Amino acid sequence: MYRTILVPLDGSELAETILPHVEELAKLLGSTVILLRVLELPHLVGLPKGDIYDALPQMTPAEVSSHLSDVRRYMDKKVDHLKEKGIEARALVEYGPVVVTIMRVARQEDIGLIAMASHGRTGMTDVYYGSVAAGVLQRIDRPLLIVRAQ
Repeated sequence: MYRTILVPLDGSELAETILPHVEELAKLLGSTVILLRVLELPHLVGLPKGDIYDALPQMTPAEVSSHLSDVRRYMDKKVDHLKEKGIEARALVEYGPVVVTIMRVARQEDIGLIAMASHGRTGMTDVYYGSVAAGVLQRIDRPLLIVRAQ
């Protein structure tokens, strides 16, 4: 039924609370798990100095490269953990708006189920789902498993 399960992760322990659920489903159904990390890059690289730009968060190209290396190591570690449990898995690191990128990857990879944890931190919608989970829920065209992170 769910040949492929997409699991968006943001590097937090809260997001990882979905993993035990995904592991059980993947084992029972023989599913492949695709872990997804979306980097929005809210910062701008190499802007000129000046009043209008000084308030914006900026990173040097070296800092961006270092961050990307850290993200890839994290994702590889999570994939290795799943493979040790006998689950076929791979990781993707993509750039773009988080919700839009999750939806794009789900279509491109022909995902059967999106599984994610909801942080549920602030705001009325976020209390129930979390902003990313709520955004995916509003646009989803396939099954979605949301687990409330504690």
